[in-house]
Amino acid sequence: MAPLAVGDVIPDGNLKYFDENNQSQDVSIHSLSAGKIVVIFAVPGAFTPTCSQKHVPGFIEKAEELKSKGVAEILCISVNDQFVMKEWAKTYPDNKHIKFLADGSGAYTRALGLELDLSDKGLGIRSRRYALLVDDLKVKVANIESGGEFSVSSADEILKAL
Repeated sequence: MAPLAVGDVIPDGNLKYFDENNQSQDVSIHSLSAGKIVVIFAVPGAFTPTCSQKHVPGFIEKAEELKSKGVAEILCISVNDQFVMKEWAKTYPDNKHIKFLADGSGAYTRALGLELDLSDKGLGIRSRRYALLVDDLKVKVANIESGGEFSVSSADEILKAL
């Protein structure tokens, strides 16, 4: 499947997360995105160096600025289970705006056409690193990284597009 591109409507899919009451929830991407401007960014894996030290912290740092420019939701997706995502989210006590969503089976990542085979590194099938700017379900910006790079999917790059 070809990767999601500018102009495409994002597919719907159910992901899992823990709410503020520590309850596991299923959430539809469309329910979080319909009628809103959202940023969806994905990482190859929770607790991995670039994801944990650069990608997520950049979005936490720029969240208020993104919100001030009309972004209603900032969603972080990883091909990890909801328990791993819950524990990873706890490592960012300053986070007030990012929802950590689990794509445990990788089904949503496959629907986007953005899977990354990291089997040679012992990680299996994961998500490519990306950042999407979505307006009412339509992709306005698709900053998709090659391999293990981190050059176009930062919060700063999304801010430039707003």
